[in-house]
Amino acid sequence: MRKNTKIIVQSLEIGLVSIDSQDYICLTDMIKAKDGDFFVSDWLRNVNTLEYLHAWEGMHNPDFNYGEYALIRNQSGINSFKISVKEWVAKTNAIGIVAKAGRYGGTYAHKDIAFTFGMWISPVFQRKYKRYGKHK
Repeated sequence: MRKNTKIIVQSLEIGLVSIDSQDYICLTDMIKAKDGDFFVSDWLRNVNTLEYLHAWEGMHNPDFNYGEYALIRNQSGINSFKISVKEWVAKTNAIGIVAKAGRYGGTYAHKDIAFTFGMWISPVFQRKYKRYGKHK
């Protein structure tokens, strides 16, 4: 994974990396533009998020662990449920979202998933990202 470029959304630089020739957008950078305490793990608690990730992985990842997904999905309605990106990836073998430490660390998601995340934090964000997606 290497840093390729940045896009500007609401005057904020958002990192992009290429993983297996696919664009992944930095969710950590996206969160910086939002007031309040937002965390990717909060987004992952949402049952609609989990169902979207399940559908995306089903279309793009032949090694996705559906059994582990079902266990996670069943826990999602419990108030104490919380899952990190690293736990999600380790348990389900997901490829659409990654958490990296180091020089270009942060949480990155395939652009399809980042659009959905953008809509969760701000409909304006999501609209600007759609313009980016049309140019690729």
